[in-house]
Amino acid sequence: MGLPAIAGQRLALTVALCCLFFCAGCPTVDLGDTPPDIGQCRPDRQYYIDVIWPRFLAPAQPTRSCVAAAGCHDAQSGRSALRLSTVAPIEHDRNYQVVTRFLNCSTPLASELLTKPLAGIEAHQGGDIFPSSADAAVVDFQGWFPQ
Repeated sequence: MGLPAIAGQRLALTVALCCLFFCAGCPTVDLGDTPPDIGQCRPDRQYYIDVIWPRFLAPAQPTRSCVAAAGCHDAQSGRSALRLSTVAPIEHDRNYQVVTRFLNCSTPLASELLTKPLAGIEAHQGGDIFPSSADAAVVDFQGWFPQ
């Protein structure tokens, strides 16, 4: 066997080893669940279902409800980015995702979900829903954020 044949065999072996190395790849690493968006505010979901939805967003009193008969924030006919599912069964996972876009965890009292309906803070087409920060619904909202 001549020198060119040996060189050819070595080249073929080298190429085969490189292909084998690259085809084998790295082992798969499980990184766990996909983390929420960085900077996204995610207070307790169960508190949202038990307290925020029934007392702050959808209370029985229509004049204080974000989703009552006027449907201001109803998913089907709402007039803003805060569009919430109101058809039974309520899609709490979807609504929670929508609501968290309007929160500021570092300064909860600056959350748009609160500043819009709170009297004297920010213009709200639905008017002032909560007359003061002492309102029970506002206190419930504040309780949503760990101290």
